[in-house]
Amino acid sequence: MSKRNNTLILLFIVIGFISLSGTRPAVNLKKEVLKLEKERVMEDAEAYLTAEIQTVTGASSPRSAGGIHDFYSEGDYWWPDSANPEGPYVKHDGLTNPDNFIEHRVRMRRLSLIVPGLVAAYTIKNDEKYAERAIEHLTAWFADEETRMNPDMLYSQAIYGRVTGRGIGIIDAIHLVEVVNAAMVLEDNGVLKGEDLAQIKDWFASFNEWITTHPYGLAEKNNGNNHSTCWAMQAAMYAKFTGNDSLLEECRDFYQQTLLPEQMIANGSFPKETKRTKPYGYSLFNLDAMYTLLHILSDKYPDIWKYSPNDSLDIRQAVEFMYPYIKDKSTWPYQADVMYFEDWPMRHASLLFAYMAFGDQKYFDLWKTLEPESEKNEVVRNFFVRQPLLWVEG
Repeated sequence: MSKRNNTLILLFIVIGFISLSGTRPAVNLKKEVLKLEKERVMEDAEAYLTAEIQTVTGASSPRSAGGIHDFYSEGDYWWPDSANPEGPYVKHDGLTNPDNFIEHRVRMRRLSLIVPGLVAAYTIKNDEKYAERAIEHLTAWFADEETRMNPDMLYSQAIYGRVTGRGIGIIDAIHLVEVVNAAMVLEDNGVLKGEDLAQIKDWFASFNEWITTHPYGLAEKNNGNNHSTCWAMQAAMYAKFTGNDSLLEECRDFYQQTLLPEQMIANGSFPKETKRTKPYGYSLFNLDAMYTLLHILSDKYPDIWKYSPNDSLDIRQAVEFMYPYIKDKSTWPYQADVMYFEDWPMRHASLLFAYMAFGDQKYFDLWKTLEPESEKNEVVRNFFVRQPLLWVEG
């Protein structure tokens, strides 16, 4: 056999290997996800069509230092002090106090179910009744002067007797990320437009201005664990929606210079999460936020998935680290979470985005086997990408 023929054979082998292990899925992903999701999406959307619009103005707490348009929440893990029942609350990490005010958080999460659910149904049926109802919710929250939320989180994660709000409360707004992604789908399809679109974009531009300049926003950015990841994920999503390219670039640099090198170690784990009282749930949560951030950034910076600050760190290691423990939780090498360990894993966005980025079929195959939704409040609180149809192209 000639040297030329040997070279051609080798070339065909290499090409075949690349096609099997390349960076793009080999299937029509949108079609595959639609087949999996259609029944669930449409069943939920029928209920969402008649769901009442509920914004922050419809509920309040006497403990809030803000007004009717201000989002208010209280720290999960803060409890009355048994030694001083009328005094400032004390912390019990990982243990949620069921008596704290959470209604605004519940309403925001409700919005994050309804709007993306309706928009997903719109993409399936191309029926504008779903889009129109989604827009009604969006304008109530972000445009209507009577019902909208103020574009800040000054009074979130308050602690009775200690503080009226905290920077870490910004994490409560992670559920707006998929809401914004749904709004972008409506904009791309020409159904969200004009004054409604302009006012909603103005709200998110103002919110981004606040989280990037206010001391609470800067404290959240520099928190160091999943809070920093979620700050960047939010800022990037809202920047993409409002056309803020300089902030998108800042989020990319923050990921490259801070998030990846300071949160992940060479084996792919996140030590700042594995040391918590809920190491499994927090590791999954941070992984989802990190991969969602990269998926958002990858439109403008497609090589972001390949970035490594040194020879030992590669973001693919993060999903590789968690993959066996998602597949078989009984092999988890750290302590079990103090609460809700039995409720994880879910159909994590990190697996879907990893498949889209790296093309490894095992991620998609595992993702398809997992539960897409839950009625557990803790799961809804920490599971923020629920409509994959809005995130895949095709």
